[in-house]
Amino acid sequence: MAHMPVATLRIWEQRYRAVQPAHAPSGHRLYSPADMRRVQLLRQLTRQGHAIGSIATLTTDQLQELSRAAEGPGERADSRADRVAAALRLVVVGPALATRLQRASVTVHLPQGIRRLVVFESLAEAARAASGSGTDLLLWHAPELPPDLPAELELAHHACRARQAAVVYRFAGTAVTRALAGAGVALMREPADDASLGTWLASLHASMTAADARPAPPAVAPARPLRPAGALAPRRFDDAMLTAIAGMAPGLACECPRHLAEILMQLASFESYSAACSNRDAADADLHNYLQQVAGTSRALFEAALEHVARHEGLRLPRGQAQTCNT
Repeated sequence: MAHMPVATLRIWEQRYRAVQPAHAPSGHRLYSPADMRRVQLLRQLTRQGHAIGSIATLTTDQLQELSRAAEGPGERADSRADRVAAALRLVVVGPALATRLQRASVTVHLPQGIRRLVVFESLAEAARAASGSGTDLLLWHAPELPPDLPAELELAHHACRARQAAVVYRFAGTAVTRALAGAGVALMREPADDASLGTWLASLHASMTAADARPAPPAVAPARPLRPAGALAPRRFDDAMLTAIAGMAPGLACECPRHLAEILMQLASFESYSAACSNRDAADADLHNYLQQVAGTSRALFEAALEHVARHEGLRLPRGQAQTCNT
């Protein structure tokens, strides 16, 4: 969160006593929200040119004043505006989760905090009462998800003008979680500790912020085949040989042969799938031909890698009849 190496933090603690976190019985350091704020201020000030030895003994309030003095009035106003603009705006369906989100153990993981928190009892209430001002995240707490994707979630999503919808749930079937993920809804399963919940929310917020800053993608020319059709090398190892190689791993110190064998089986399957995929038109045929060649080229590279690893490990590869892939 402070964007600094662990080694630097340890030096600040041990040599300069700049921060003194509590310790768990296991010896792990436990940083409180106040500790985090102090570390972030120290990091900011050292980046501005202050020596850690000269500021390590200052109180957090003194560090805050020093940080403010380093900015001009206009810069401070701009910084405050940026922080407000970047703070997370939440619509939460579920009072229990809303209460939890206000704990310091959750908000410490949100660098800019929560700007607005609106709470509703149900999705239907959120759809009816939501204002048109817009929000960053619609967060639905659903202890048990229904078997079908609820229409109320989409209605509430649009009514709140939320940039992202997310669900925290405890129990759900595979079909509904797949449907939610396919609809672009972020999912987190309970029980999750406060740190995990805060980190998850921060990652969602960071993704939205990154999307805002990302420039529009340039126009890309259609992909061209890597090689002329029919130029792919045949397979060196069939599935039986790769399965045998993968089975050798328990007796080896290095598990790379097993991982490479598994990757090769997947690449070969996708290569065959692309070659046999039904084509709707000429453009579709070109696309699948391209995908087949990408898979085949990757497969050949991984086959060479497997042989290299085998030689390095002194591994005798199984002998067998290699398959020739249709090209």
